[in-house]
Amino acid sequence: MTANAQRAFSVVGREAAEAASAPEGGTEIAIDGASKTFRRGRMETHALDGVELTIGAGEFVAIVGPSGCGKSTLMRLVAGLLPPSSGRVVIGGETVDGPYTNLGIVFQKPILLEWRTILKNVLLQTEMRHRKDPGLVDRAKGLLAAVGLEGFENRFPHELSGGMQQRVAIVRALIHEPPVLLMDEPFGALDALTREQMRIDLEELWLASRKTVLFITHSIDEAVLLADRVVVMSPRPGKIERIVDLDMPRPRGLEGRKDPDFIAAVESITQIFLARGVLHGGRKGPKLVSA
Repeated sequence: MTANAQRAFSVVGREAAEAASAPEGGTEIAIDGASKTFRRGRMETHALDGVELTIGAGEFVAIVGPSGCGKSTLMRLVAGLLPPSSGRVVIGGETVDGPYTNLGIVFQKPILLEWRTILKNVLLQTEMRHRKDPGLVDRAKGLLAAVGLEGFENRFPHELSGGMQQRVAIVRALIHEPPVLLMDEPFGALDALTREQMRIDLEELWLASRKTVLFITHSIDEAVLLADRVVVMSPRPGKIERIVDLDMPRPRGLEGRKDPDFIAAVESITQIFLARGVLHGGRKGPKLVSA
């Protein structure tokens, strides 16, 4: 972790410091045979089919798959925003039946309120939960500093770049210290350089808190560089095609792409998508190894 991030996290408090050193910072998620079918009139769309997946407490799991394979639908089932057609989701031993509140969610767009300052956008999460814990403002400022936004607390969203706004959205999702963080293509709308830096920043934040993270992405590279395990989804109806375990040292940062395990994992996942017709390699030229 950078010196600035270390100083920022020092103001978060003893609870966060304890979480940083403990692998049990998150809560287990169990997806038990979850399927989802959408019906509209006589039309049916079978989005997910019998997904079985357990995400350990404090584990970072990335899901990668083609558009329309049900990745985002699966995340919404975990959040309780959609009911499964069959099967169930269990978080921390509790079956999810309706919106699950003890988690943080980051979507592809930051969805900030333009009339509120950055600090007040972050604190909106705690206001809606009627929390008035002492130190919340300091915690918000500390997290903003940890993602490079120290001094921007009183700015408004239109004064920030897209990448900066998405950092605010991540802080907002973390301010109430949820044990579970769901992220649905959070970097998808960012330019390549900003996306790379956001990945590095997210890994630092995760290493400091050990939340249970379910991360949705289309990027094979991003999934491998961030996750403990990568879940590869098949085309619709979405099923788990394969789970790739990763044992690369952390933090992975920019050096992670040089790791032989990274190269092997990207190649393995790419070959799955080539075999399923999701990717199409040319007849000539080097083998495709990245998405």
